[in-house]
Order: sequence, then C-alpha cells, then structure tokens
Amino acid sequence: MFVTSLGMAGLDDHIGNIVGRDGMPGIAYVHFDPVRVIEERYAGKADIATGRPVDAGTGFHGFSTTKTMTALAVLQLVRKGVIDLDSRAKDLLPTMPYAGDIRIRHLLTHTAGLPNPLPLAWVHDPSERTFDRDAFFARIFKRHDRVRCAPGERYAYSNLGYILLGQLIERVTGLRYETVVEQRILIPTGATSDELGFARALSGSHATGYLRSPSLLSFVLPFMVDTDRLMGERTGRWRSFHPFLVNGASYGGIIGTATGFRAYLQALMRGSVLVDDAGRELLFRENRTKDGKRTGMAMGWFTGTLHGERYVAHAGGGGGYYAEIRLYPDLGRGSALLFNRTGVADERALDRFDAHMLAPLDQNQ
Repeated sequence: MFVTSLGMAGLDDHIGNIVGRDGMPGIAYVHFDPVRVIEERYAGKADIATGRPVDAGTGFHGFSTTKTMTALAVLQLVRKGVIDLDSRAKDLLPTMPYAGDIRIRHLLTHTAGLPNPLPLAWVHDPSERTFDRDAFFARIFKRHDRVRCAPGERYAYSNLGYILLGQLIERVTGLRYETVVEQRILIPTGATSDELGFARALSGSHATGYLRSPSLLSFVLPFMVDTDRLMGERTGRWRSFHPFLVNGASYGGIIGTATGFRAYLQALMRGSVLVDDAGRELLFRENRTKDGKRTGMAMGWFTGTLHGERYVAHAGGGGGYYAEIRLYPDLGRGSALLFNRTGVADERALDRFDAHMLAPLDQNQ
C-alpha cells in the first residue's frame, strides 16, 4: 500500500518546487519504520551566504516538537508510580500562580485553561552563561497569572503549561529538565548529542535560520522582538538570525538533525525502549473535554488522519526555523521534516510530503 516510483517522482518534484520556485533555504525530510529509513531527502542551503548544503548532519531548532519529549518524560514518571495524572498541579508545584483544580492531565493536554503569550522573544545568546530561566519565567507568570477558562472546559494551547511540566519534572526528580530528557529519552535512542539535544552542535553544522524579507512577518516582527539583537543582514530575499537558544527548554528547546529526530521517533515506536505499550497507547489517545468534545490533542501530540491513516504529530515553529514530526501508529511508520525558514503556525506540511509515501489503499488492492 505504500511507495511507488510515481510517488518518489512526486516527492522529488514537490521538494524541487519548494527549493526552486519558492526559494526555500533548506529542507531535511526522512520517512521510516521502526528499524530502517525508507526515504530521506536533503535539499537547499544550510547557509545561503556560504552555499553550505543541507545534509543528514545539519541541525535545526525543533521548537515545540520538544513538547512530545516533555510529555513522554512525565508519562515515564507516571508509569513508575512517581506521580499521578490526576494529581493537582498546585500540590506538586506550590509556586505556580494559578488556583483551581488544574491536574497534571490538564497541563499535558492543553486543557488547563492557561494563557499563551507569544514566545518569539523568549530566546538568549548561547554564550550568555548567566541566563536564569527560573527568574525569567517568574516574571512571565507574574504578568500572565489569569486562566482563560476552567480546567477541562476546552482545549487552549499554552507554552506556559509545558514550562510548568518542566518545573514539575525537575521538582520530583531533583535533576535539571535537560538531564532527565537526555538520560531517559535521548541516550536510549542511540542518537548522539550532536544529533539531538539542547545545545547547538560544536561541529558548526547547524543551519542558519532565515526570515523571508520583505514579508508580512518581517514588517510585524520588529514590533515584537529586538530584531537588531536577534537578526543579521539580508542575503537576497532572506534575512538571517544570529545563533540563539530558547529560554524555555521544556516547551521548545530541542535542537536536532533529521537523523536525531528519526532515532527518537523510531525508539518511541519500538517495543519498550522509551515507554511500554500501555503507556504509548495512553500517550497517543485523543483527549476530550469534560463535556465529551474532541480536542484533536493527545498528551503532547496532535491527532489527525492522512489517506485514512491515523497519525499523531507536532509542529514547532519560531524565528528562523520550522519543524514537524509525525507517527502513524497503526502502520508503524513515521516522518520528520525540518526547514531553516521562519514558521509561526502549524502548517501540516507533512500532509504534502507524506502523501507521496502513503498511496491510497485502492491503488494497491
């Protein structure tokens, strides 16, 4: 039911159109099953000014794809009996500013009703050794201390909810969030620290991030962030971003190559490498509001279908980069897509890439 030569030609045409006609700086795409790579494509430039191409070792910011790892780290603690999904968040995090009956489950599924201030400016220079993220987010929580709705009432996406989950992980383990994810998720995948982690690769293989200029966002962005501090000069139609790290590791700090994201997703599909079967089913189960309405959201994963096949997915976007990861649990397939151009919304770009990999059933019966 899967790949045909026509599908491969269509995939190559699609990538050629994006890089050629649309002028996308660079693309990394990989499609796989639990143990092997089925197809991978690298195209365009990791750095426009030098002409350095994108390849399997090129790193990209994954931004909110990190939330899948945060949710998994919490679920691992649940499966070990350290915490309970229905525990009151306030009992475990007394300093959180939100009152009410917010449960851990609500934070994981974005049904806690928390605010969601735009985080485009929540970045710092990698050389800034004195950055204090706890102090930074204490100020953010002070400015955004009111809920939007009652817990469980409706889906309301919130980066702040995943900041709280990161703080929860640190409180119950006594370890830094990054250490927990590295030891319990990243290392078991077999990915190296240059392939997947929370720091830019020392090898200098990281892709330069870009914003199309002129564009609507290029006109709006200076009103939201200090573009003089964050951005460099234009090269053609693209303006580059200086190197940065995301202030909140637990909502958007992951950085990786297509190889690294593939290793993570394969391990998540495979046996009990990262979580047992019951835990994986719980992780991917679509949540409902307290009155039974579907939310399109599981625990750290959005839900959807392509060619009738169920998937769980998450996008991550921000200054200079855009990423999508996806798993098809019933098929044992997955994919990852990385761009080094700014994305600020869930584009479901993998619908167009994976469409060439998942042929309609009636064509192969």
